[in-house]
Amino acid sequence: MAKLIDGKAIAAQIKDECREKVAKMKSEGVEVTLAVIQVGNDPASTVYVGNKKKACEYIGIRSLAYELPEETTESELLELITELNGRKDVNGILVQLPLPGHIDEEKVLDAIDSRKDVDGFHPQNVGALCIGKPGFVSCTPAGIIQLLKRSGVEIAGKECVVIGRSNIVGKPMALLLLRENGTVTVAHSKTKDLREVTKRADILVAAVGKPKMITADYVKEGAVVIDVGIHRNENNKLCGDVDFESVEPICSAITPVPGGVGPMTIAMLMNNCVESVALQQ
Repeated sequence: MAKLIDGKAIAAQIKDECREKVAKMKSEGVEVTLAVIQVGNDPASTVYVGNKKKACEYIGIRSLAYELPEETTESELLELITELNGRKDVNGILVQLPLPGHIDEEKVLDAIDSRKDVDGFHPQNVGALCIGKPGFVSCTPAGIIQLLKRSGVEIAGKECVVIGRSNIVGKPMALLLLRENGTVTVAHSKTKDLREVTKRADILVAAVGKPKMITADYVKEGAVVIDVGIHRNENNKLCGDVDFESVEPICSAITPVPGGVGPMTIAMLMNNCVESVALQQ
């Protein structure tokens, strides 16, 4: 039986640690503030934004909500970001993605002051991660490192395979595993003999975006499997990129979906908000 890596419990630990830090800051007269911008009313985005507000409330972070209509222009959004960049009382700025089609996401993310980019998407922060300088790290990969460390999984010297090369998960994930002294391979849709590559992995991170694609024949016996995917199957039940039923019997530890990687993303966002204060000082 594989050990289930409980993302809910580990995320709760991190939130409690953040809550303590925020209480200490408040006692010293420092308030942490996150500005969340949502354009349009995409239902999934509304749920995410609601969860972020709840987490802020629990930890003691002040949150400012900017819920803008679908027809907001790119220049209006950029104007708001410029205003928030200049505000001394705002520590973090988060723009909920996806944005409506008429707005250039890249331009918007680049406009956020890198010292307030708590999502860790700004080129300055990505570059800092590449060369080992301080900066914000994208929340999902940072959360996965915490899941591994807090579950007692040794990364140093291990064969790590990341399936997926997105800017939000795959690439930063590979860099973080490298920073922890893992030996890292990044596999993707053009990788030849994918199964041969993934079967070498002591730690396998699946961020493919295809439901249940990773079956037992992709996984080495005793590997640690981290499932980043989240989908709904034909019965409308949540599932991941990993076929849990076939993989769980052969690996040593695995994250479930839901309740694995998902809760960590918001916990690490809160952690980034708390860290922002020191970075800005």
